[in-house]
Amino acid sequence: MFDNLSTLDLLGYFNGMQGNPWLIAAFVCDILILLFFVYEFIKFANKSKAWQLIKGIAILVVMTFLSNLLNLKILNFILTSFISYGVIAIIIIFQPELRRGLEKLGSSGFFKSLALSNDLRSKTKEDIYKVAIAAEEMASTKTGALIVFENEIRLQEVIDNGVLIDSEVSPQLLCNIFVPNTPLHDGAVIIRDNAISAAACILPVADDKSINKKYGTRHRAAIEITKETDAIAVVVSEETGKISVAKDGTLIEGVTDDALKRILIKHLVVAKFGSENSERLKKIKNDIADRKKKRQKTKKDNSTARYEKLKNEINDDNEE
Repeated sequence: MFDNLSTLDLLGYFNGMQGNPWLIAAFVCDILILLFFVYEFIKFANKSKAWQLIKGIAILVVMTFLSNLLNLKILNFILTSFISYGVIAIIIIFQPELRRGLEKLGSSGFFKSLALSNDLRSKTKEDIYKVAIAAEEMASTKTGALIVFENEIRLQEVIDNGVLIDSEVSPQLLCNIFVPNTPLHDGAVIIRDNAISAAACILPVADDKSINKKYGTRHRAAIEITKETDAIAVVVSEETGKISVAKDGTLIEGVTDDALKRILIKHLVVAKFGSENSERLKKIKNDIADRKKKRQKTKKDNSTARYEKLKNEINDDNEE
């Protein structure tokens, strides 16, 4: 296949495009699609552990080229042999990242309807406020909790190892689930499709040595699940009562009630349904226009009334 590519008459290909606009359009689309996938891959890899591995592979490729250029036969033979089986090695090494990327591609908005329900937006915001209320209540009593919002990537395996709940989101239920020494308190609650799907779910725990040792199992589990998927996790510390939020493997510690709402709305509402700023701006403009019309109408009515009053006074003077 590569031999055919190396002997391809590129000049003839480009010359053929001059009299064929369809070939030009196909070539442009080909380049744009390729650039799009390269950009998306780099953007995705940059947010995961794959980026370090990619840099390592790039170094190996450069070393292979230099070893061949400098006639280092033994080193070149070893590196060439390694790269020959590199495709299988990459699939094995990148298995979690490839799986996450394919899951995200399959569940992306491109394959979904563009018409999104305002009711779903409102319900999601309502659930966020309920979780914030529950987190604030548990923080005040230093009740440990771990609540995970499922996003585009499904968490079916995690849900399967927990206890199915399938209930509406409510602050009272969330607080009761995490009461110490109760059957469901140890583990995570998974919120899927605006409902508490399961409780007592066991999450993978991050063992990265770069993570601060002060973080316990809940915080490490929140970091790991958000690193492997696009979920968002809310953690309440049992020791300090602080509320933390994890996203993309990054933990934001000690957030306030309002900050928690803003973060969740940004990533669960605005990211899915778009910003409401344009709708609010339109409403404000309409309100201003209505007020202006009312003022103009009131001013006109007052002017008419003054004119009629003055006219009546003139008529009265003439009669006298």
